[in-house]
Amino acid sequence: MKTIIYSARKFEREFIINANADKHELEFVELSLNQHTVHFAAGAQAISIFVNDDASEKVLEELNKVGIKFITLRSAGYNHVDLKKAKQLGIKVTRVPSYSPYAVAEHTIALMLTLNRKLIRANSRVHDLNFSLEGLTGFDMNGKTVGIIGTGQIGALVAKILNGFGCKILAVDTFEDVTLTEKYGLTYTDLNTLYEEADIITLHSPLTPETFHIINEESINRMKRDVMLINTSRGALVNTKDVIVGLKSGQIGYLGLDVYEEESGLFFTDHSEDILQDDIIARLLTFPNVLITSHQAFLTDTALKNIALTTIHNLNCFEQQINCENEICI
Repeated sequence: MKTIIYSARKFEREFIINANADKHELEFVELSLNQHTVHFAAGAQAISIFVNDDASEKVLEELNKVGIKFITLRSAGYNHVDLKKAKQLGIKVTRVPSYSPYAVAEHTIALMLTLNRKLIRANSRVHDLNFSLEGLTGFDMNGKTVGIIGTGQIGALVAKILNGFGCKILAVDTFEDVTLTEKYGLTYTDLNTLYEEADIITLHSPLTPETFHIINEESINRMKRDVMLINTSRGALVNTKDVIVGLKSGQIGYLGLDVYEEESGLFFTDHSEDILQDDIIARLLTFPNVLITSHQAFLTDTALKNIALTTIHNLNCFEQQINCENEICI
């Protein structure tokens, strides 16, 4: 079955090719899916897309015109797909519900520790032969209160790791997992309590209308002064303009982002020769207490292998016309 792999990056191609084992005719396209790149899908039966591809209503209509009946996501999140329109057009959509929650959880902790112990600044100083310790004071993680918003697979693993550090853990989730309380002493509470009591807040929630900009001026003002805020989930959980105000006032003392609400067209691409057009991220980059990685929390060999294997499995199900457990149904 001919399949177009949009947003195909060099780091994932070998994994996809190995998982495919010549089962399907794959064509790799580095460009993202949008209205201007739909034509690459002509003659194919399926496409595979990543987190910043555009599968909105108009794009789906164009895909339908060129004969696409199946879309397999190389991600767990699917907020970039108009599922209602896909169903109306008879286009099936599958995803990778779990690839390696350990990868994202561990990256989350890495952001916390790097910000806390000011490792980027310390490393830069040493390379300049500056061995001063002034301005590099961190804090013990042990005894700190960490608020986890979203205790799915990733949030649960973050709780496990933080419990090992000796942190007090608060959490908010629609579905409370009592085993996390039993294993790690996690306490479920409400958002306001979490905002008011947490020294560190980390986001692990899907993006829904209810969670859009859950971090905003009002919630930031409820937080402890000098709070650490981490987001490795979805960029639009955070109102970035409000976060900048919080950073300027000192209300937010540390910010670690692996996702950004306007990352499409920016992340995953080398812009080192370009003039940066995004004034918001340009402002973020001026703060010494901000650490940004370009949506790389998932980027481990284990995760890439699992994503590739599941993607090919989803294609197999479609070709064989059998039900796929990874199909997104509404």
